[in-house]
Amino acid sequence: MATAKTQQYQGSLTKNLALQAAFRDPSSPFYLAPGTQGPASPEDIQEMTQEQSNSSLSFDQLLEQGRTKLAEAGFHRPSIWEQPVAWGDQDPFQHVNNVRYVRYFESSRIHWMVHLGQRLGGPSKAEALLKGKGISLIIKSLNINYRRPVTYPDTLLISHKPIQPELSPNSQQEGVKPPDPAVLLLTSSAFSVTQQAFVAHCSEALVWYDYERLRKCIPGKEYFDAVWEPYLRSSSFAPQNTKP
Repeated sequence: MATAKTQQYQGSLTKNLALQAAFRDPSSPFYLAPGTQGPASPEDIQEMTQEQSNSSLSFDQLLEQGRTKLAEAGFHRPSIWEQPVAWGDQDPFQHVNNVRYVRYFESSRIHWMVHLGQRLGGPSKAEALLKGKGISLIIKSLNINYRRPVTYPDTLLISHKPIQPELSPNSQQEGVKPPDPAVLLLTSSAFSVTQQAFVAHCSEALVWYDYERLRKCIPGKEYFDAVWEPYLRSSSFAPQNTKP
């Protein structure tokens, strides 16, 4: 009498033999032609299916799908930056050089700052932010996480949004300093229109800077309100603490 483990093994073996037969059967949807290789994981199957469904869409339709993906990820639609990939952005390895993404994210960040300035007081305020007049933002640090290679031709959709600093519940007991209210944390993502997938993520730290006094500062409440206002409408973001 077969044990439970023996029966389980026999059942698994039967399924594997049936799957192998399907790989060799040209009439099967699992058929693999000689010399070809199947997907490495179920995720690859989903990506292949998505690519097939996208092949019949126009560029404008793919562009709108990408904007929707970024909006679903919590980014503000008006601040989405459209970045065409130039042939010269590629390196000898035939994909966009990693250094290029720093400039891509910079262009998106400036685009985001323009919209921030518009909320603060219109075109004149936006110009002041970009030209370092009064209180503005300067980059302190950034870290990029690369997920997929990008090749020409393609267009990337990139956007920024503010995030709260992460603190452990016992941070005070552990002697961790509270977040610096003069530092603004942003996260950003780059979405490939051609691949219909996120290809890179970036975390950034910006500093509020008073160009008249030439030092970092804690801006007034109107600045923090303008930063968070678009994201409070449709998300669970909490406004950043403005107290020093």
